[in-house]
Amino acid sequence: MTPSGSTHEVYWTEWGAEDHAHVVICTHGLTRNGRDFDYLAKRLGNHCRLVCPDYPGRGMSPKLKNPQHYSIEQYVIDTFSIIKTLEYNKLDWIGTSMGGLIGMAIASMPEHPISRMIINDIGAQIPKQSLYDLAVELTDQPNCFNSMEEVYDYFRNAYPGFGRLEDHHYRHMGDHGVWSSPDGNGYELARDPAIIEELAKVPPSDLDLWDIWKRIKIPTLIIRGEHSGLLLTETIQEMLKIHTGASVIEFADCGHAPSLMTEDQIGKVSDWLGLS
Repeated sequence: MTPSGSTHEVYWTEWGAEDHAHVVICTHGLTRNGRDFDYLAKRLGNHCRLVCPDYPGRGMSPKLKNPQHYSIEQYVIDTFSIIKTLEYNKLDWIGTSMGGLIGMAIASMPEHPISRMIINDIGAQIPKQSLYDLAVELTDQPNCFNSMEEVYDYFRNAYPGFGRLEDHHYRHMGDHGVWSSPDGNGYELARDPAIIEELAKVPPSDLDLWDIWKRIKIPTLIIRGEHSGLLLTETIQEMLKIHTGASVIEFADCGHAPSLMTEDQIGKVSDWLGLS
């Protein structure tokens, strides 16, 4: 359901037993999709139930008719629809970048369903220069490819902030990261270009979410990439002062944002959730 009252479809990937009492919702970044969590889910799927949505205009979920609805407000509404459909009353949350913002918005609400939350390389303040740089970088990226080898080459180079990955990671991202072109003669990234256009319209100012952060009371793990420009160390220091139930892990050789696809990162997430 959109703020305007129109409807759209949202798809998700499920892992683990349907009746498992421990539920984890894993939410992706701005230009990504729920299949980024496949490696994590394969490791944790015997210990919990995982639900990994594709938010509108990404992956399996169709584009929105009105690009202005590509917003955190919309994704929160979509998330509550998923939770209601699956009849979950209690869950844990893992959110990378945009997914972390969605989780923060929900966790700041009264009587929300989140018990514990992991936010991956996102926080209570994002510098305006980092937002501008991200918009420029994404705008300059190619969108169309003639072959899957071109797709794989793109993913090998497009996400250096994810850290040191192996070739099978990039091929996995490529296999789940494109749609067939409308003419059937190639591939295009599995994301609506209007998402990037909406990001480019963001006013040139820091994104200030301190009021939201102050209302969050649940145990929260903050993950940061060592070289991140979106989540600064001084931001984390202030977040920890405000929320004494929060803790932080920093992953070396990563920027924005750690992939959560490698064994060391998956192990830290699993340990914190008590699923090891």
